[in-house]
Amino acid sequence: MQRSKQLIAVIDEPGEERDALAEAITCKDMGVFAAANIDHLPAETALIVAHARAVPRQQWSNLTRRLPTLVVSDSRQDADLIKAVDVGLVDYIVHPLRHAELLRRMIRKAIELHALALERDRDRERLAELNESLETHLALLRMDQQSGGHIQRRLLPVHPKVINGVYFDYWFAPSLYLSGDFLDYQRYNERYSAFYFADVSGHGASSAFVTVLLKYLCNRWLHEWNGKHPERLPADWLAALNRELQGTDIGKHATLFVGVIDHEAHTLHYSLGAQLPMPLLYANGQLIRLEGEGMPVGLFPGVEYPTLRCELPPQFTLWLCSDGVLECLPGDTLDSRLKELECLVSKSATLEQLHDRLALTSAHISNEEALDERDSPDRNALPDDLTIMMVSGFGHAD
Repeated sequence: MQRSKQLIAVIDEPGEERDALAEAITCKDMGVFAAANIDHLPAETALIVAHARAVPRQQWSNLTRRLPTLVVSDSRQDADLIKAVDVGLVDYIVHPLRHAELLRRMIRKAIELHALALERDRDRERLAELNESLETHLALLRMDQQSGGHIQRRLLPVHPKVINGVYFDYWFAPSLYLSGDFLDYQRYNERYSAFYFADVSGHGASSAFVTVLLKYLCNRWLHEWNGKHPERLPADWLAALNRELQGTDIGKHATLFVGVIDHEAHTLHYSLGAQLPMPLLYANGQLIRLEGEGMPVGLFPGVEYPTLRCELPPQFTLWLCSDGVLECLPGDTLDSRLKELECLVSKSATLEQLHDRLALTSAHISNEEALDERDSPDRNALPDDLTIMMVSGFGHAD
């Protein structure tokens, strides 16, 4: 395909030297328009070749802002050439008729660089527009996330709360605005209360939506329960939720602990699905891990979950933590970190104490230098995605 000629404007005083310069520039890919000044140049002009003597000093700045400009001169000492250099010409050449081939190469290169500069400016403008659009969309997304996080926190139960003499409390720190961690506790009647502790896989909106589904389903199932066979309720809930998550086909699963407290018999009926860390029960001066194991909820069809129970003494504390707690603990293996968690739990009588001990331990991990014992623990030292739940009883005043 034949490439169109580039039009080069030659600005010089009329005469043989201008004609010779125009002839030296003219070739198969460049045409020339000769003029005595910069007024009335054709719109398609790609570049100006101006003789230093033909352009008044005060016009050089206007000329270089208008089009890429090469300056020619008969002497390096030309005062007008120095002025042209000062205002930003593309390049210059002395005795152009002696270096015609070099002049043509310089013209082609200057046109190419100017085209690249224009393209860069257009790209910069498009990028600025895209960045502005992105910032707008990010702001909207941030507002949506904040609103979603606010709604999710409103779905959480009031805390602390006493139900039939049992004290419930929790620490909830979501990742960014939304979290896959969730929990709830409710009074069924004077004898029974139910609670659950969930950690949905992943982070963000999709995981948070599953917690909304979990809240709705558990409220419905508790309302539909007839108050009989409490030992079967936790396992039935997990099996039903497993079917629901399988049916949604959203690729989400959860680890879950469901418990029903019999306040008359002082018994905990529970079931679990891949809960990690395992719930820790502190009673009679000893700390034990609750027994049992189960498959994750929503991952495999047709799963049967265990039916488990545990006798509760008059004074006990049950601790449940999301797997985010493991990031706060030292140790190269999972078992060593779980043992460290048990050590911290055994020394903590309240949720606040465990939280502060985890914060202090996490700060030691992130900073090898010893902390000043006079400094209070940094609450920001804990990872964002962390949930802790504490259940203690009996005998608390409602």
